[in-house]
Amino acid sequence: MKRLAEVLLLTLLAGCAQMSETGKSMHTFEPKQLAKSDIDRIADAHRREVFFSLRVLTEKLYRRNPREWKKSGYASREAALNHLLDPRTSWRLPELGQKQGTEAILLALSTDYQGDRVAAFIAGTGSMLNAAFDEKTEFFMFDSLEPQKLYNSARNLEIAAWKLANARDTSGNLLLLTNDMATPQQPANLSFEREFGKMIGNLDLLSHLIADRGNRTIVHVTHSLATAVFLPVMAIK
Repeated sequence: MKRLAEVLLLTLLAGCAQMSETGKSMHTFEPKQLAKSDIDRIADAHRREVFFSLRVLTEKLYRRNPREWKKSGYASREAALNHLLDPRTSWRLPELGQKQGTEAILLALSTDYQGDRVAAFIAGTGSMLNAAFDEKTEFFMFDSLEPQKLYNSARNLEIAAWKLANARDTSGNLLLLTNDMATPQQPANLSFEREFGKMIGNLDLLSHLIADRGNRTIVHVTHSLATAVFLPVMAIK
């Protein structure tokens, strides 16, 4: 049996090094995949998509609002982006104090906030999503995500997207520029809305897959975006 196990392991490792006829690497097998169930791989994929969309959203916000990254004293938009999305920061920014999650989102869109609004908004969104995924970057057999946290995060993204598109200063100017409505000179730019939609769709699908698999119940809510309050995520255990 020991010899058979060694042969199987060598075969698997050899498969990792296979190349296609074009010289490009083929899909490789990683030994850690043995410790993942199908739902773990699905969770991995959805998490990657959610945080990829968050990065795209950050880039778009900084492009449309360059004054924001300049507030932080960075030499370029790319430098501000790299610092904000650096995984080592764990979505904690010193200038936000102890505020994370939806508290940081609300701070970013308050009229009296003088700091980098994009950084505060993205750090708040990122920390909320990170909490929804139990602060893990990948999942294995003994991991168990809470579907209610994923569902609540999706609803919070709907609220955050509405607030982001409508928050104005005391003079009536938008605090942050996002979508552009169609004009006779140019078509509508709804790219921000699309990225939020992708994140919301991924979270909703994953929450229901996990709930169905574990026979768990999700408490659904209906709300008016203009008056809705954020749902708990970081406090749910």
